[in-house]
Order: sequence, then structure tokens, then C-alpha cells
Amino acid sequence: MKKYILMSCFMLMFTTACNDDLLDTQPETSIPESIAFSTPEKILAQTNNLYKQLQNQSFYGGRFIVFNEQRADQFGQNDGNAATGSAVWNQNVASTNDFVNSVWSVGYTAINAANILISKMNETTVISEELAKNYIAEAKFIRAFCYFSLIQTYAKPYNQDKNALGLPLRLTPITTSGNNDLARSTVELVYNQILKDLDEAEIDLPVSYATPLLNASRAKKCTAIALKTRVLLVQNQFEKVISESEKIVSATLPFQYSEGNLVQKLEPNFAAIFGGSYTGTEAVFSIPFANSTTETPSAQYALAYNYLAQPIIFLAAEGIVSDPALNSATDARSSLIGTSAANQKVLKKFSITTAPFRDYVPVIRYSEIVLNYAEASANMDDLLMATELLKAVRNRSDPNYVFPEDEISTKEALIATIQKERDIELLGEGFRLMDLQRKVQTLPAKKGSIGTAPLVLPTSSNYIWPIPSGEIAVNKLIEPNP
Repeated sequence: MKKYILMSCFMLMFTTACNDDLLDTQPETSIPESIAFSTPEKILAQTNNLYKQLQNQSFYGGRFIVFNEQRADQFGQNDGNAATGSAVWNQNVASTNDFVNSVWSVGYTAINAANILISKMNETTVISEELAKNYIAEAKFIRAFCYFSLIQTYAKPYNQDKNALGLPLRLTPITTSGNNDLARSTVELVYNQILKDLDEAEIDLPVSYATPLLNASRAKKCTAIALKTRVLLVQNQFEKVISESEKIVSATLPFQYSEGNLVQKLEPNFAAIFGGSYTGTEAVFSIPFANSTTETPSAQYALAYNYLAQPIIFLAAEGIVSDPALNSATDARSSLIGTSAANQKVLKKFSITTAPFRDYVPVIRYSEIVLNYAEASANMDDLLMATELLKAVRNRSDPNYVFPEDEISTKEALIATIQKERDIELLGEGFRLMDLQRKVQTLPAKKGSIGTAPLVLPTSSNYIWPIPSGEIAVNKLIEPNP
């Protein structure tokens, strides 16, 4: 891991951005390790640095979401250039591919930075014990989030084979050379650690922060709970999805969560989610960008560039874009579908199409939580609750819409309708691949301007990404995917 964790870790560990607002970032300056955690301000800077790593353009600040959409079936590909991820769309990446290596590298660098912070906070006397616990909880949330992203990318789905090879579980900081070799834990053990981190984070995270921006961009109690609903849904642990959802979704309309100065609920105006302040009631966790070109992604990595400006990928005519909801004058979500100069349907959720690209990235929205809850309720035969939750999402965008009876009257039909609503509501936000793989479904064949990508069976080696060549080169105990 030396090249991918240790060297990057040294650079990140010794930086500071003395800010209490994630959008007000000072230029990074190298400082000795001995003083990196020497003051409350520097400790806060190291905590903020964890979020900046999620902001990396190869991770949630850019292309990782696009990769997930390219691998799924809702988008066609316009550009055959390798730099735009044509091999990702074609389901033909190799262990030496830059994207395969960079996602792993960025994810594990963030994990190591979280491990360092946890270690330092367990021994600090610079800040109060309560604040140290808060920072540890934030680091555990980041660590869990990164492991969840990586386990879905480089290992078999939990519901396909939970005993398959997962990831190396690195839970202690790497600050010197010679710590590269670590075998892969099973998929189940990695998921157990993810949920353990989130359970512990929930205990010590604050209910809220002082400003809407911080509430949207830093982990709080309901952020950890929300991510648990996603993880547990991927595992088909429907009863636990319901019990976690009940903590942050009221039992009746209007479905919402309210505590202290924090209110999380469906944003009344759907279009407002993707413009303006970006910090409304729907924003459970988002990746913000400062007014600085140093933090924003470069063109080929930016969501708006990929979906709209170029576009590198376009909405497949035979996909969810053909659904009546996205072609209806009465459904607000249809306003986020446009047509390019090439007469292709394109996604307009991310609309800042010139550099610097400052669209916030919605990582967890309240509508996802409501739909997670709905799907779990349907699977547990509570069709009434599942239907009410489903209607809440649809009627936010189309107040007068009534679901046909045959789409909600049986368990099987209702689950299918909830999945379709997820495809509509979360289009372009990186969920489609996760939904196909958690159900161990074939990745369908698809057409684009550069040709046709073949279907990928769950048993195929390219159903998941290979372990990166960089990791194999430095970790003697790592086993590649079969």
C-alpha cells in the first residue's frame, strides 16, 4: 500500500486548512507532524481534511459517480477516448487501468487519514473529551463511507457471496514504510466493520451544527443513520432498514425528521435541490465546493461536463428517461431532462457547465431514505406504509399523480414500482449500479455513439472491478479477483 496510501497519506496528514467552514479553505501548507494536531484549530483542519478527500475528483467530487452510471444501463457513451471512461462503459477495464487504481488509492488514503485522526484523538489533551469523541465519530463515518464505496466496487455483492474475498481491513494508521502486506477480509467482515463504525459514530456525532452549510457537509447523527439504511438495504436486512429509518422518518405524513435546529424532509421544490444554496432540508450529506479553482474538478471529471456540457454520456432512449414521469409537464423532475445539439436526451441536475465546476454533489438525500424505508416495508409485507412512503416521493414532484392500482396492489408489483421510482428520482446520482448488483442482476447490454457494450452476467469476472495492479505490486498478501 506504500504508493497508494503511505505516500499520499504523508502529504495529507501534514496539511492544514484552518477553517471552520468547508467552503472557506485556505491554501494548504506543509507542517511537521509534531504540530499537526497541536492546537484546536489544527485538529479541526485535519478533520475538515477528511471531507476534502471525499471531494477528490476521482472519488465523490467527480468521476466515481459517473463510473457507476457508466457501468449501469441508463446512459450511452459519446466519447471513445480512454480518458473519458470508454473502457468503463464498455465493461472492459483492467487492473492496470488508471481509474481502477485511482479510486482504490483515493479511498484508502481517506481511510488512513481517518485512522490517523482516530489515533490522535484517543490521546489528545488539546481539546475536550467530548469534542475529541465528535471528531472520532466523524472519522469513523468517513472510514465506513469509503469502505462501503470500495467494497461495492472491488468485491462480489453481499447477496451473491458474503464469504467471498472483500478488502484489506486497515483500521490502524500507516505512518511509516513496511506496512503494506495485509490479506483481504471477507465481504461479510467488511460490512460488519462498516456497520460497527456507523453505530459508534451515531452515538458521538452531534445532532446538528451551527449553520445549514455545515449540517449539509459534515456528518451528524442522522447522516450516520441514513447511511446505515443504505448499507442494510444492500444486505437485504429489511427489518433493520425499517428500525433505522424510523429514527429519522416520522410515522405519518409529512414524513420528516426534526431535532434541535435541524429539519430533514423532502424539499418542496424539486429543482431547488440542484441549485441555489444546495443546503435545504433534503440535503442530508453533500460534497460542497469552495470558490476556488483548486478544489473543483477538472472538466472531464466534473458531473456537469460529463452529463451536460460535452456531454460524454447521454440518457439512453430505451432507459428510464422514456418513463412518462420524465416526459410529463406535471412532474417537476421532467424539467431536469434536456436535449443536446445532437438530439440526445441529457441530464440537467448538474448545470454549471464552465470551469470552475461548483455544483454540489448530493451524496445522501432525504428522498433516498424514504425510498429505502418504502422498499424495506414492502419486503416485510407492510404494503400500506410502503405505499404511503412511495406516494410522498412521487407527489412531491407531481402533487396530483395517482398510481395505477395494478402497480401497488401486490407485494411484487409494489417493489417493482418503488424500484422504478428510485430510477427516476435518483437518476445520475450513482445508484443504478448499486441497485442492480444488490439484487444480483445482470448488467444489461447498452448502446452508445461508440458502439454496443455487452451484457455482464453476475458470474462474469467483469461484474466487479479487478484489484488494482498498484496494490498487487506492493501487497504480497493481496489476492486478485478470480
